[in-house]
Amino acid sequence: MTRVSGRSCIVTGAAQGIGRAIGEALLEEGANVCFADINADKIAAVAEANTDRAAKAGAKVTHAAVDVVDRDQVRAMIGHTVETFGRLDVKFNNAGVNKPMNFLDVTEENWNFIMGVNGLGCMIGMQEAARQMIAQGGGGKIVNTASIASRQGFDNVAPYCASKWAVVSLTQSGARDLAKHDITVTGFAPGVVATEMWEQVDQDLMEIGAAERPGQAMEEFSAEILKGRVAKPEDITGTTTFLASRDSDYMTGQIVMIDGGMTLV
Repeated sequence: MTRVSGRSCIVTGAAQGIGRAIGEALLEEGANVCFADINADKIAAVAEANTDRAAKAGAKVTHAAVDVVDRDQVRAMIGHTVETFGRLDVKFNNAGVNKPMNFLDVTEENWNFIMGVNGLGCMIGMQEAARQMIAQGGGGKIVNTASIASRQGFDNVAPYCASKWAVVSLTQSGARDLAKHDITVTGFAPGVVATEMWEQVDQDLMEIGAAERPGQAMEEFSAEILKGRVAKPEDITGTTTFLASRDSDYMTGQIVMIDGGMTLV
């Protein structure tokens, strides 16, 4: 038996990057995983690519297309997971977006888009997962993806920073309210991770004049990392599997920094 063997999990934002790595690490330790993402074709392909991994671990895999700010779609995703696996034990609210803009250029559209997915999407995901966990009994775990941007503000990504501060607050609020139901709420805060999202951010920063060449932003951020390198998604999954496991049962309301020592708080 591994740490998460037999547990039924949902990971949103799982079509690529950190989300996909979280789901695959859970599968390898015997958890049943629903990979979920707004990109229907891509998430179906990810689930298909993981059928052998699931079989080797004696686990099950499924997928769901979901817009995390649409409560009906979130409920349908959870219903599909419960129908497939029998229950929901762990919900990762990992879906997130970013669109850099210089501080004075931030628009209401930019703010609402980022705060909607990262903030409201996290809250809806927490609420609907908790309702299912309460209804089925036996407690559960909710894990939210924060960021180093939840600990300090950066000038070109103000709405993103605000949204990730919101994730920290939601984690604490949820932990206080759901403890009576034996549901823990935790989160993790990655730093600079080599993913498709960072590649897009790098391009966006050049477009707004905040960087002059490809890779500049990542290089500048990396200079502050004590470990001396950017993270890979696999650097994150030891912690995320721990947060999904029985080993973290006495932990709630906390955000774990996984940034290579970039932000010391």
